[in-house]
Amino acid sequence: MIVYQSTKRGFLADSDDRSVEEVVADAFLLKTGRYAPDGEFRAWRESLKHMAKVLRDDGIPGDTGVGIEFGIPQSQKRVDFMLSGFADDGSPRMIIIELKQWSSTRVCDLDGLIDAQRGGATFVRGPHPCYQAWSYAALLEGFNEAIYDGDVRLRPCAYLHNHAADGVVDDARYEPYIERAPLFLKGEAELRRLREFVKKHVKRGDDAQLLFNVESGRVRPSKMLADSVAKMLRGNQEFVLVDEQKVAYELALAAAEKASPARRQVVLVKGGPGTGKSVIAINLLATLTRRGRLTKYVSKNAAPRSVYQEKMTGHHSRGAIASLFGGSGAFHDTEPDTFDVLVVDEAHRLNSKSGLYGNLGSNQVMEIMRSAACAIFFVDDRQMVTLSDIGSSSEIRHWAEASGAEITELELDAQFRCGGSDSYLPWLDDVLGLASSGTAELDRSGFDFRVVDTPEELHELIEERNAGNRARVVAGYCWDWKSRRDPRAFDIEIGTYRKRWNLGSDGSLWIVAPRSVSEVGCIHTCQGLEVDYIGVILGPDLLFRSGRLVTAVENRSSMDRSVRGYRSALRREGPAVADVVDRLIRNTYRTLMTRGMKGCFVHCVDPETQQYFRDRLERRGSRGT
Repeated sequence: MIVYQSTKRGFLADSDDRSVEEVVADAFLLKTGRYAPDGEFRAWRESLKHMAKVLRDDGIPGDTGVGIEFGIPQSQKRVDFMLSGFADDGSPRMIIIELKQWSSTRVCDLDGLIDAQRGGATFVRGPHPCYQAWSYAALLEGFNEAIYDGDVRLRPCAYLHNHAADGVVDDARYEPYIERAPLFLKGEAELRRLREFVKKHVKRGDDAQLLFNVESGRVRPSKMLADSVAKMLRGNQEFVLVDEQKVAYELALAAAEKASPARRQVVLVKGGPGTGKSVIAINLLATLTRRGRLTKYVSKNAAPRSVYQEKMTGHHSRGAIASLFGGSGAFHDTEPDTFDVLVVDEAHRLNSKSGLYGNLGSNQVMEIMRSAACAIFFVDDRQMVTLSDIGSSSEIRHWAEASGAEITELELDAQFRCGGSDSYLPWLDDVLGLASSGTAELDRSGFDFRVVDTPEELHELIEERNAGNRARVVAGYCWDWKSRRDPRAFDIEIGTYRKRWNLGSDGSLWIVAPRSVSEVGCIHTCQGLEVDYIGVILGPDLLFRSGRLVTAVENRSSMDRSVRGYRSALRREGPAVADVVDRLIRNTYRTLMTRGMKGCFVHCVDPETQQYFRDRLERRGSRGT
C-alpha cells in the first residue's frame, strides 16, 4: 500500500493549495481506516515541506512519480518518500528517500546503528538512515516481482534536513552504508546535491506508473535471492542433513508443498538439544525460498536468528537476507495467509503476548498459524525457561486442531551435540531431577565433562579451548547486570573472580563475537546455539540440601525477567506455580549444560552443590529429586 500517489506536478500543487500533510493524512485515513498519529502528522508537515523545496527545479520532470508512505509487504516498515521515472537509456528508475527530522546524533559501536534524539531529549538507538534506505531497497529487490521482473533500478538515499554535517552522522564507520545510500544533510548546498542526485537518475517521468506497478506487485522471493541463499548453504558442513534429520526435512517439505489456505498444514518437530532442529529449519528456509515460497524463519529470541542470518549473509544481499528472519511477536496484526510457510525455531519459547510492553496480540502460536498456510514448529518442551513460555507441544496441537489444520508430528532422537553421547542427556536429566532415567553412570569417553574447583580455573579451561572461537562461559542469572549502566562495573563476582555479563556491543551475536570469550553469557544469548566447549557457572538458585537438589528462585537476580511476577502468581494460584518455577530453573541449567559439542565444564558457587555434582560424576550420592 502506498498512502499517497501523484506526480511531481500534483504534489507541488497539493503543497501550494493546502498543507500537503493534510492531503496525506486524508489519504492515510481513507486507506487504513484510522487517523494518523500526531507524531506522524508533524513529521509529514516538516519533512514534506523540505521535499517540496527539493522538487522545485525545472530539471526534474513534472510527470515524475511521487509516492509517500509505502508499506513494504511482509514487514512493518514503510518507505517515507519515493520518486519514479526513467533514466536516459529508458530503464525504469525508482529513488527511495529516508527522511529524518533529527538534529543530534551519537556514534554507536554496533554495526549500522546510531543513537539519535527522536522527538525528545533521550537518545534512542536504531538503524542509521542510510542503512535503512539501503535495506528497504534490498527488501524490494528481493521480494517484489514488479521490481525484479521489471529490471527496475533502485537508488536509495537519506535526507536529514535538520542535521548539519558534524562528523557523527557522517562518521567513517557508516561509510559502507553511505556509499550504498548517499547522505544529504542540512543546508542549501546539501539541498542542491539532492536535486542533482534526483536529476541524475530520473530523466523522464512515468506519470507514477511504476509506483502503481510496485504497489500491486506480487510478493515472492526473487531468483537471485533464492540462488544466493542456496549457494551460502551449499558445501557448508554445518548445514548438512544426516539420517533422521533428512527424513524430517523431506516430510516437512512435503507438507509445505501441499499447503494452501483451504488445506492448512502444521508440522510439529520434537527433539532434544543437539538433534539438529535448527539445521533442518535453516535448510527448509533455503529450499522453500528457492522454490518461490514466501517463507520466514521465526524465533522468540533474537540470538539464533541473528547468528544464522550472519552465517547466511553475503555482503551484497544483507538487507534481503535479513527479511527472511523475524521475531515471533510480529504476527499479531498480520493479515491471514500472508506467508506460504513460517518456520518456527525454538517454538517452546513462544509467548501469549507480543510487543515491548506485552500488550499486543493474544497467542503467538495461534497468530503464526493464522499468518501462513503452513507452520513448521521445532520444539523441546524441556527448554521452556520463563514463565511467559507457552509453546509446548500440547499448545501447538491445540491450536492446530482448532484451526482445522492437518498435523504432521516428527521426532528427532539422534544426538549430534555433547559428543554424540547417548548417556549424557539422560544422565544430566537424572542429575538435575528432571527425569528419573536410571542412568547412574556417565560415559565420558566421547564427551569431556568436568566439575571444576574455581570459576577462574573454569574460565582458563574455556579460553584455552577457544582457538576456533568455539568456546564460551555462561551462568545462571543470579547476578545483577550492573555493567549495563556502568561499563566499569563487574557483574559476576565470586571471591576474586570478577567478570561482566555478555557485552552489549555484541548484541545478539555474542556467542560468535571474537572477544566475548572473556565475558559470561546467559540463557538468552545462547539458547538455540552451540559451541565446542561450554563452561557453566551454577548460581545459588540451584542447591543441594538434605540429600536432594532444590531450587531457590529468591536467589535469582531481580533483573531476571524470566520469573518476573512469580510471587503474585504464587499468591493467586498456589503451589502449582512453585512447581513451574522449579522446573524452569532446572530447564535453564539443562539448556546451558547442553550447548557444548565436545565438552562441558561446571562450577557450582555453593559447596554442597559442587560436591553433589562431583559425587554424581563419580557414581556416588543421591539423585536430583
